[in-house]
Amino acid sequence: MIGRPFVLDLTPGNVADITAAPKLIERAAGLGYLIADKGYDADSLRAMIRARGGRPVIPGKANRKRKIPLDKARYKSRHLIENAFGRLKDFRRVATRYDKLARNFLSAVALATLLLFWI
Repeated sequence: MIGRPFVLDLTPGNVADITAAPKLIERAAGLGYLIADKGYDADSLRAMIRARGGRPVIPGKANRKRKIPLDKARYKSRHLIENAFGRLKDFRRVATRYDKLARNFLSAVALATLLLFWI
C-alpha cells in the first residue's frame, strides 16, 4: 500500500539516504513502484529497482544531462510517504529520540509502525 512503511533501517545522521537505499531495496519483497524524491536520482539505483521487478518513480535532478520521464500522476502520491513520517513522529518517544541505543530506538520505531499501519 502506498505510504505504509514496508522496510525499516536505521542509519547514522551523517549518511546520505541514497547510500542506504540499495540495502532497503534488497529487503523489499514484491516491489511494485518505488516513489522517491530527487535525492535518490541515480542510474545505478534505477537499474537495481528494475532488476528487482519494480518501477522507479523518481524525478531527475536539474543537472541531469539526459532527462528522465516521470509518471507525474503516480508521483503525486509521494505526500503519503511524508504523511507516514509525520504520523510516526506523533509518538513522542520517536520524535524526540529518548533512546540512547540504536537498537532500542529502532524497536520503538518498529512498534510505532506496527500500531499505526499494520494493526
